[in-house]
Amino acid sequence: MKFSSVSGFVGKWWISIRPFSLPASTMPVIFGSVLAFVFGNGDFSLLKFLMAFFGMVFLHSGANILNDIFDFKNGLDKMPTPVSGGVVRGIISMKQAWRAVYLFFVMGTVLGLLLSWMVSPILLLIGFPGLLIGIFYTKGGKYSLKYRALGDLAVFLNFGVLGSLGAWFVQTGSLSWIPVLWAVPIATLVIAILHANNWRDIASDQQGHVYTIASLLGDKNSLRYYGFLIFAPFFMVLALVLIPYFLFPGYPFMPFSFAIVLLSLPMALKLWQKALNRKQPKNPIDFIALDGATGQYNLVFGLLSTGALILESVIRLL
Repeated sequence: MKFSSVSGFVGKWWISIRPFSLPASTMPVIFGSVLAFVFGNGDFSLLKFLMAFFGMVFLHSGANILNDIFDFKNGLDKMPTPVSGGVVRGIISMKQAWRAVYLFFVMGTVLGLLLSWMVSPILLLIGFPGLLIGIFYTKGGKYSLKYRALGDLAVFLNFGVLGSLGAWFVQTGSLSWIPVLWAVPIATLVIAILHANNWRDIASDQQGHVYTIASLLGDKNSLRYYGFLIFAPFFMVLALVLIPYFLFPGYPFMPFSFAIVLLSLPMALKLWQKALNRKQPKNPIDFIALDGATGQYNLVFGLLSTGALILESVIRLL
């Protein structure tokens, strides 16, 4: 009986935190940290990496629950979906949800402040905007970022370029355009995750007078936008490899080892088929859970990108 209660406690918070979404925010931290070691001439600090990693986990978890709170209060989340959180499911109360939000944001902020003290106060210039974006993503009523078609930009910054730049700075103590630019392909796939979610919710968002990129584009243009988001990263990588190599000799270019990201192309093609068949899916939840499937693709693409950096490091040693 005791085990059952613990299992229930873990289960309801597992659903509420939505850990399947966490790679969207933690992958840039992993990528930026490895990038700093390979190209930033930094001595890799496992302690600083873990602090940055779990700081992002706490902040993202808090933002997920905060998003559930306001989507539920504003009448946007009325029925549970395979990827919905604990508030709409009724497995945690509003009081419990708010306590969790405060706890996660405090823990993430404390880790960020400790890292700023250990590395440099300049880190606050990267972390503080990210914190504000996380808070005001849904909080702020009609001025919230999500409800005014700024959600795509918000996740691109928070779960892409800022995460990578912050991780780089934690390891090197210096600023650079490399972790910003090289994180763009991964950040683009984070937008794809959000867009898949908003695309599915166009009808409910329009009823609630919520404006997302998906609701503004409509169904057909959302399909085109989604296709761009899942396929463009391959061309971005190609550009980051070839343009500096041929046009700007002496400037860092993505190593040719990044060709291994092509191994994720079959996943992109499967997602595209699910998107095309959204009105008559082979599996009833294919379109409903398209955001979760896109998240898996983002994780694989990010791991392959990180693997490309490790491969480049090994090649340099040989």
